[in-house]
Amino acid sequence: MSTKTPTEEDILRPTHTFTKKYVALFGACALVFGVFLVGWMYQLQQGLVVTGLSDWGTGGGVTWGLYIGAFIWWVGIAHGGIILSAAVRLLGMDRYMPVARLAELLTIAGLSAAGFYILVHMGRPDRMVTSVLGHYHITVNNSPLVWDVTVITAYFVLTATYLGLTLRYDISRLRDQLPSFAPEVGGRQLPDVYGLIYDGMTVGYSEKEDEIIQRMVWWLALAIIIMAPLLLHGGVIPWLFAVLPSYPGWFGAIQGPQFLTIALTSAISGVILISYAFRRAYDWDHIITDDVFRGLLLWLGFFSLLFLWLQLQQLTAGSFAPTVDHADATASKLSHPMYIVPMVMVLGVLAYIFATTIRPSLFSKKRAIVAGVFVLFATLVEKTYFVISGFWYPAFGIYEGTPGDYFPSAIELMSLAGTIGMVTLIFLVVSKLVPVVELHAVEHLRGDHGHGGDHEPADDAATEPEVEA
Repeated sequence: MSTKTPTEEDILRPTHTFTKKYVALFGACALVFGVFLVGWMYQLQQGLVVTGLSDWGTGGGVTWGLYIGAFIWWVGIAHGGIILSAAVRLLGMDRYMPVARLAELLTIAGLSAAGFYILVHMGRPDRMVTSVLGHYHITVNNSPLVWDVTVITAYFVLTATYLGLTLRYDISRLRDQLPSFAPEVGGRQLPDVYGLIYDGMTVGYSEKEDEIIQRMVWWLALAIIIMAPLLLHGGVIPWLFAVLPSYPGWFGAIQGPQFLTIALTSAISGVILISYAFRRAYDWDHIITDDVFRGLLLWLGFFSLLFLWLQLQQLTAGSFAPTVDHADATASKLSHPMYIVPMVMVLGVLAYIFATTIRPSLFSKKRAIVAGVFVLFATLVEKTYFVISGFWYPAFGIYEGTPGDYFPSAIELMSLAGTIGMVTLIFLVVSKLVPVVELHAVEHLRGDHGHGGDHEPADDAATEPEVEA
C-alpha cells in the first residue's frame, strides 16, 4: 500500500489532465448516447409500437419492460449513492471520505438517467406537461407515477444542494489552481468560462460560513438518512407496484425493504467500479486505498445478505399454502432463468465476500470489481423480470392461454447502453470542472483537522464492519 501523502495537486489532477484514453472514452460514450438518441427520435416518430411494448393480449408481450426495469435500477443506484455519502458524514465513517463525493455524483447522474427513462417510456414527452404538470393538483393524490416524479425531483434538488454546499469550500480554497479558459474572438478576450462557473458556485462566499455550512450539510445528511426508508426506493418507488392487489407478483409490504436492499447493493457496486476507475486513471492508490475497497466489499456483502433473505421471505410466503394467483407468480420465479441466474450470482458474490473474511488473502481489487459487476447485472435483470412477470401472472387474466415471452427490443437495449454512456459522460465532464474528491478527505488523510467547522472523526469501529484479519 502506498505511503505517499495526498496533496491538493493529487485531487486536482483530473481537472488538468487530458489523455488519449480520456478522449477515446468520451468519444465512445458520446457515440453510444447519440445512437440511443437517434433510436428515441425514431420511437417518437413511429410510437411505442417499435418496442413491442403495449402489445399485451394475444401478442404475449408486456406493457412495461426494460424501460421500467432500468428506471428502477437507476433510481436504486442513485438512492443508495446518496445514502452512502450521507452515512459517511453523519456517522463519522472517515475511511470512506475519499469516495463520498463520487457517491454524490453517482446520485446526480443516476437520477438524471432515471428521469430520462420516464420521458422515454411516456411515448410523448409533452405528456409530462399536459398530463402530469398540468393536472398536478389532481394526479398527485392518486397517481403513483406522479409520486415518483415528485420524489425524484425532490431528491435531485436535495442532492444538488448537498453537493453544492460541500463544493463551495473546495472551490474557494483551490480557485487559483483550478482550470481556466478565456477564449479570444476577433482579437478580443472573452470572460473566463470556467471562472464564471466557479464564481456562480461560490457567490457570496466567506470563510465565516464554513461552520454554518458544515451544520447545514449534517442536517441534510440526517434528512437523507431519515427519508431513505420512507421515500424513493424505500417507499414511493415500490408503492408503484406494491399497492396493486390485482398483480400478486408485485403486491405486498415487503417490496419497500426489498427495493431498499437492491438500491444499496447496486449503489455500493457502482461506487466500487467508479472508485477503481479514478484510482487507476490518476494514480490515487494513496487516496482511495485498498482499505476503502475492503470496507465497501464488506458492506456489499451485508446488503447482499439482506437482499437474499428478503427474496427467501417472498419465496416462502408464495410457496407455503399460497393463493392460486400467488402460487403462479412464485412458481414462475422458481423456473425462469431471469430470476434464478441473478440469485445465483448474488449468492456467489456473498460466498466470495464471506471467504475473504476467513482468508483475507483472497481479496483483490479486481475480484471486487467482478463482484460489483455481477451485482449490478443481477439487480438489473431481477428488477426487469420483476416488472414483466407481474404482467404475466395477474389475478384476473383477460386473455386465455399461458403468457407469451418477452425480450427487449433493439431500441430498449440501446436505451440501457445510452444511459450508461450518459452517466459516464457526466463523470467525465464534472471531473474536468471540480474536484471529485473532497478537500476535507485529503486534509483528513494528511492528519490536518484544523479546518473550520469540522468535527473530530468518530471511532470507525463503532459504525462499520472490521476489515482487518
